[in-house]
Formats: sequence, structure tokens, C-alpha cells
Amino acid sequence: MVHVLYIEDETEIGSWVTKDLTERGYEVTWLRSGEGIEKYIQTAHIVILDVMLPGLDGFSIGRRIKKEDGDLPILMLSARTAVEDKIEGLHFADDYLTKPFHPDELTARVEVLLRRYQKNDDTLKLQHLTIYTKDMRTVDNDTGIEIHLTGKQYHLFQFFIRHLNQILTKEQLYEGVWGESYIDGDKTLMVHIRYLREKIEKNPAKPTIIETIRGIGYRVKL
Repeated sequence: MVHVLYIEDETEIGSWVTKDLTERGYEVTWLRSGEGIEKYIQTAHIVILDVMLPGLDGFSIGRRIKKEDGDLPILMLSARTAVEDKIEGLHFADDYLTKPFHPDELTARVEVLLRRYQKNDDTLKLQHLTIYTKDMRTVDNDTGIEIHLTGKQYHLFQFFIRHLNQILTKEQLYEGVWGESYIDGDKTLMVHIRYLREKIEKNPAKPTIIETIRGIGYRVKL
């Protein structure tokens, strides 16, 4: 699961951002200031950082984080719209989003940064699997054996990896993988997901990688 370190002192915006990201499948640690951030940096996949904070401001905290872990992506949030403030933030941060903002835009920017970070790393750890993102090879860490996915299994898993943490409807999956409109009642997608689970899940009867979201579709969470 993706761990978001979120630093924001405003209770109202902090509450709804934390709630929204949690509902989207992220693990969120919400801090009201930069105090005590050191113990969370090692486990965080991304930092969302407000500029106006009590004590040290977001610019100072962001520089400290980058000094400790230069590969940890930082998304700055601020009500400041001046170009000078954005430039200062982007000297160390990976993106800068001004308030107010829509939660969908925040999530989209988070996902772009996560993909960029994963791309640089070239590997993705997903429970007992290691996925080499350049050529989409999948290895079972328990056995050290590469899992061979064929045809639609490969393209289906690739589509899930490109949309980590997103709840994908049957329509989105079918159109994204088959390139056709989904017809209600068609079992093709369900059958292929069953075959895919048989190859990548430890227990296909109780899947933990490809989650079924009842009444909606499926999700793969990091």
C-alpha cells in the first residue's frame, strides 16, 4: 500500500484530504507540523506538504526531506499563487498545487509522481511479487521464479499496474485491454481475471492483489 506523508495544519482541509486519499486506497499519516517527520520518511512513498505551517515553513521542511532522501517525491500545497513562491517551491519539490483544488486533481498529481518515482526505480514491489516495469516481467519472490503471463493476462495486469490504487470499472478494464465497449453480462473479463489470479495470487480463492470492489469493478493496491 502506498504510504502518503501529509503535512497540513488546517484541520478542515487536512480532514477531507486524509479521508479522500484513504478512501482511494492510500495509507495516510497526517501531521500538523514538521515535528517528528524523521520517523515517517523512511516508509513514505510520497510527501504532500503545505507551505504555511507553524514553526518551520514547508519550504524549510521540504529541503530537509530532500536532503535526507532525494528520491522521495514531494508535492507542495499552497494558497500562495505568486510565481516567486512557485519557483521557490519547485527548486526542491517535484510539483506545486495551489489551493483551492479538486481532490481528483490532487490524486492525479500524486499518481503521476508515484509513476515517475517507480519508473526511475524500474522495479515495483507488490506483496510477494517483484515487477520489473521496463519489460513488465513478474517474479515470485518466494520461489524466485518468473511468472509467465500470456496474451490478455499480460495486458490486463499491465493495465492494472498503470492504474495502481485506482478502482477500475469493468467498462474501463474492457475498453482499456480489449479496445471495445463492454457488454453487460459478458463473462470474458471475469474469466481472464480468474486466470490471472491463478498465476499471481498466493491463494486465488482469497485474492489479495487483485481486489474485487463489489458492484463496481477491481483494484490493485500498492
